[in-house]
Amino acid sequence: MTKTIYMLIFIVVFSSCESKKTNVENVNGASEKETINTTLDAWHKSASEAEFDSYFKSMAKASVFIGTDAAEYWVKKDFKVFSKPFFDRGEAWNFKSLERNVYISSDGKTAWFDELLDTWMGICRGSGVLSKKEDVWKIEHYVLSVTIPNENITDVIAIKKEKDSAIVAKLSK
Repeated sequence: MTKTIYMLIFIVVFSSCESKKTNVENVNGASEKETINTTLDAWHKSASEAEFDSYFKSMAKASVFIGTDAAEYWVKKDFKVFSKPFFDRGEAWNFKSLERNVYISSDGKTAWFDELLDTWMGICRGSGVLSKKEDVWKIEHYVLSVTIPNENITDVIAIKKEKDSAIVAKLSK
């Protein structure tokens, strides 16, 4: 009889606890990963449709975009200036995600991802970090990389050797 009472108390106490929806669902019932995927897909679409304000609204105030060139480290303010002419011509760039992996921190406030992209440069890899503030995911950090087949890496190293040497010399001072 005592075991039954303890079991009932246990069931009542734990069934009345409110479950946190941190990593599983957001307030609208969609999974956080779905929401992040939607955010990133809309961000890429904004660039392809030259929607400047929408594109940059998806990025956090202090966000960083790292491009494929070693010199491309853009804080949001500077990236907007650099990107504006591309958006003004009617299409900035058109990146379509082919595959994406999304990971969410245990507190549900930070996410990171990697993705393979179909771009004008061929397949590229994107990776980044998002933060959730006031129930909205914002891109904090994004890195775009050109993928190079392993069998072609020696040729690519030779092509970029001179420029890389100049950058190493400059940054080593």
